[in-house]
Amino acid sequence: MDQTKLKELGIKLFEINAFKFGDFKMKVGINSPVYFDLRVIVSYPDVMNTVSDLLTEYIKLIEVDTGVHLCGVPYTALPVATLISIKANKPMLIRRKEAKTYGTKKLIEGKFNAGDKCLIIEDVVTSGSSILDTVNDLRAEGLVVTDAIVVVDREQGGSKNTEESGVKMHSLFTLSFLLNVLHEAGRIEESTVLAVSKYIQATQIRSDGSFMENGTKITNELSRTGMTFEARIDLAKCALSKDLMRLIASKKTTLCLAADLTNSEDILKLVEKVGPYICLLKTHIDIVEDFNENFVKSLQSLAKKHNFMIMEDRKFADIGNTVALQYAGGPFKIANWADLVTVHSLPGQGILKGLKSALSGLDQQQRGAFLLAEMSSQGNLVTPQYATATMKMATETDFDFVAGIVCQSPELVSFPGLLQLTPGVKIEEGIDSLGQKYDSPEHVVKNKGADICVVGRGILNAKNPADTAKLYRDRLWTAYCERVGINE
Repeated sequence: MDQTKLKELGIKLFEINAFKFGDFKMKVGINSPVYFDLRVIVSYPDVMNTVSDLLTEYIKLIEVDTGVHLCGVPYTALPVATLISIKANKPMLIRRKEAKTYGTKKLIEGKFNAGDKCLIIEDVVTSGSSILDTVNDLRAEGLVVTDAIVVVDREQGGSKNTEESGVKMHSLFTLSFLLNVLHEAGRIEESTVLAVSKYIQATQIRSDGSFMENGTKITNELSRTGMTFEARIDLAKCALSKDLMRLIASKKTTLCLAADLTNSEDILKLVEKVGPYICLLKTHIDIVEDFNENFVKSLQSLAKKHNFMIMEDRKFADIGNTVALQYAGGPFKIANWADLVTVHSLPGQGILKGLKSALSGLDQQQRGAFLLAEMSSQGNLVTPQYATATMKMATETDFDFVAGIVCQSPELVSFPGLLQLTPGVKIEEGIDSLGQKYDSPEHVVKNKGADICVVGRGILNAKNPADTAKLYRDRLWTAYCERVGINE
């Protein structure tokens, strides 16, 4: 096999988010720090073609009988098996997950005879149970199955389990190989390789579906809330979130100031005082009564001077074409000066495509967005299902534009490459007269899982905003250090 092509494909799978790190619940019932979702490759014809080419070449290497049938394990492997069938000029069979209740009521579709050989095609193998389910149904029809070829072997017992049932498994990739490829390419840290390798060795799944964890519970060392910002940088897909993580780590602050003032001069005076203590400045530009171009230039100058980013809390929530106009045009021309914007996921993936289209042709720095999955106001109508759907949108659509998630729940953001931004932070906990809920810096970082914490009136109404901002910065950073287990 061409090792260069294999390595290039491995990196491409990581880039299109078919291979990701976080904290994922597996079908076998255990959590994993790494997850493969090869279903996404159907949206990348070039990747589909490469995968099928390499698998077709691999089939020749394992010397499968020329008259063999192919059968893709439903459902992810079906399109790959179809391409291989065409490229290798080999007949294909389709195994249904459930037999039809009408017509022929067949479980195996296609033309075959008892005694024919069949090669299994699968995408990812953990325990091998999906392969064995397919094998059992094929054998029940009189077909002979002795081999299976897979794209990725997670090395958690699948090969051993299938071999015990008389099926030899051949893999294009092993998880260890992919980890080493990404490390060599500078995409992940050595600590990531070691953490996943430790997980593989400790968590092996038996053929009966039970699993071993060395008698103890495995701690996921790639859990977002347990990782430092430095360790997470290489896992981020959005270039701007990488820069923001570097900024946070070097400046040692997770404080975001909500500059909800209505006069431009008041905002600039405040930012000059608190700029040294923040990583992010959050604006509501449409409440600034004397907005002008010079104000934006001054704000950008302060951001450069004090090393922080600017996020316009616009909460875009319209169709793609409209948000593109709102983002790039109008009186505020947000795309020209805001590093980040906030976006509601309610309109669907079109809203992210619209925002990205507004950046086309503009000579400017990298931009990004925070998707709103949850809100801190009392009685808000956000449901758990909506929050989950927002996360899915963040990790599967225009992923390179999504820097993070606005939410209140640590378990919602599992992927270490995304930042969790949480509003409603105040030393004095409680609820204001308009239903805004506030939690202490420590509670928001340790219990709610916040990476970046938004403070507004706690600093705006202080007698000495600079000293108060410094206090918030110190308490938030101490809580973060305690959360990830480092001593400062």
